[in-house]
Amino acid sequence: MTINHHDLTILPFQPADQSEVKSLILSGLADHWGTLDPARNPDLNDIKLSYANAVFLVARLNERIIGTGALIPRSEKIAEIVRMSVASDQRRKGVGKMILQKLVDQARLDGLDKLILETTESWSEVIEFYLRLGFQITHHLNGDVYFEMDLSDPKY
Repeated sequence: MTINHHDLTILPFQPADQSEVKSLILSGLADHWGTLDPARNPDLNDIKLSYANAVFLVARLNERIIGTGALIPRSEKIAEIVRMSVASDQRRKGVGKMILQKLVDQARLDGLDKLILETTESWSEVIEFYLRLGFQITHHLNGDVYFEMDLSDPKY
């Protein structure tokens, strides 16, 4: 079941979102890893500062934050997608796809040529998600899978 687009808003991160966003992302990591070391995610202690040069989006459903995603510039023509996370009870409803599409649209508006991202090799559902949405695997390294999307390709 997908979420009604009229009930979902996707807007830039605001400092008031800090605690709820941090909790959502850490919860998602714990879901995937089975355990969590919060010390390994220092960027989440001050999202506004950590992502000052990025586009950090927050998806809300009836005032509840249910998803996140960020676009970080890595060079003049390349940006990286990071911190994609959707609340466990809202997965497989199109939220991640909507966030990712907004990030891709922003990258195009910014005149970028390529998006990159990486995820953990054992997270098969996440890998399938990115492949379905047009990313291609470039390589595997140290238990991670690396992807890219050529934004000049008209099929995306």
